[in-house]
Amino acid sequence: MLGSQLRRLREARGVSRQDAGYVIRASESKISRLELGRVSFKERDVDDLLTLYGVADKAEREALLQLAREANTPGWWHRYSDVLPNWFQTYVGLEEAATLIRTYELQFVPGLLQSEGYARAVIRLGNAGATEHEIDQRVELRLQRQERLTGPNAPRLWAVLDEGALRRPIGGPEVMRGQFEHLITMSKLPNVTIQVMPFRFGGHAAEGGAFTILRFPEQDLPDVVYVENLTGAMYLDKRDDVDTYLQAMERLCVDSATPERTVELLGDLLRET
Repeated sequence: MLGSQLRRLREARGVSRQDAGYVIRASESKISRLELGRVSFKERDVDDLLTLYGVADKAEREALLQLAREANTPGWWHRYSDVLPNWFQTYVGLEEAATLIRTYELQFVPGLLQSEGYARAVIRLGNAGATEHEIDQRVELRLQRQERLTGPNAPRLWAVLDEGALRRPIGGPEVMRGQFEHLITMSKLPNVTIQVMPFRFGGHAAEGGAFTILRFPEQDLPDVVYVENLTGAMYLDKRDDVDTYLQAMERLCVDSATPERTVELLGDLLRET
């Protein structure tokens, strides 16, 4: 988030990466890595860059310097770094800071809504060679991420699930029954909205696959779109990219079953399993 803000300030001021690097005694590539959030920030460097970019407002400067301090403080999830890929550590940090999480999934139930049994089954599928200890750690991490939904300052979660994610038998009938019950329970939380995109609708707006949109409390921070693949992920924050995904999400929510009808569908699936 800080890197993205620094890039926007630099571009608005018409400063090149080379000139920015000169001010903080660094290379052009170092500025690029800073703006992509791939290296740690020195508060002194951020302060110098803000001066170069003409940021004179004390409140704005302090907010960005506070981001620099927070960016260098390890989050709780860093203790799982031995089983957590670097590219996903970024996501967990963004998820932790978000006030609104909108997600569309078509193969699995989203991680924030998975029951423990379902999470364990999904993690086993994706980590066939992992030890039991590694599996336990990954499940523990996923469950700890979920705790924020019921804690203080909980974010709003709005999830759209393709019906295929619910009909795909993961872990066997007992695990699936537990997952349906868990979704029904989670749907009762005031900050959680769940909708199902039914098979009968046919083609829909999210033809590109699963994605998540994260929104943050700071008004001047852009939304971030997270798109995962088998070996990494993309983090998109350019306005045109974000708008495309927002439009797809809005269309999905309009075309999917209502939250009330979704609970009925989950009840039907629970009885069928």
